[in-house]
Amino acid sequence: QVQVLESGGGLVQAGGSLRLSCLASGSIYSINTMGWYRQAPAKQRELVADIAKTDSTRYSESVKGRSAISRDGAKNTMYLQMNNLKPEDTGVYYCNVRAWDRLGIEYNYWGQGTQVTVSS
Repeated sequence: QVQVLESGGGLVQAGGSLRLSCLASGSIYSINTMGWYRQAPAKQRELVADIAKTDSTRYSESVKGRSAISRDGAKNTMYLQMNNLKPEDTGVYYCNVRAWDRLGIEYNYWGQGTQVTVSS
């Protein structure tokens, strides 16, 4: 079993900053990609940023230049530093972990989500 736990969400004023954390634990052989997805009310879940095992990163256009994703491979932990937050950043942020088992089969895991609310 693999558990994915997010933390760091909250209520912040526009222009403020938040740092989200994601910890993956359990029967993990090797993590491939970790990513953050956001789901705003009445909208589909969308990619915010992700980071591969090679440390290559991708960002959505909406957060590019305002956010930085990083990971600590030894701790199976990922972080998302978000600055200059805007009301449109509001949503539930989910951590996604794609990990291989010992047979090389890749699995997809999700956390329960952490709420981020940005007030104007």
